Amino acid sequence: MYRARDRIEHSEWLERLDEAGADLELSQSVRSTATDLFLSHIPDEERSKPAVAAASLYAAALIGGEQRSQPDVADCFDVSRLCIQSRWKGMLEDAGFRAPSW
Repeated sequence: MYRARDRIEHSEWLERLDEAGADLELSQSVRSTATDLFLSHIPDEERSKPAVAAASLYAAALIGGEQRSQPDVADCFDVSRLCIQSRWKGMLEDAGFRAPSW
């Protein structure tokens, strides 16, 4: 879980996450889930934050039944698809979901 203070400290990233979700036409519910996932997995290094944000949005879209492709989500954060691929399953499992086996 995360601290309430994290929302303030990372407000810039939360804004970017919300904008990317809107660009991908994801519901507010999915964007809220992405925010929770991001805040629960905030990396220490600034350079890792775009990848974690992208993986959070991708995983949230899966949870919400509004799946988007990894390349589409990666483009929103200017990261590679591999950045998402290496993180999203762990995020789902940390949130209590079983990652699909496909």
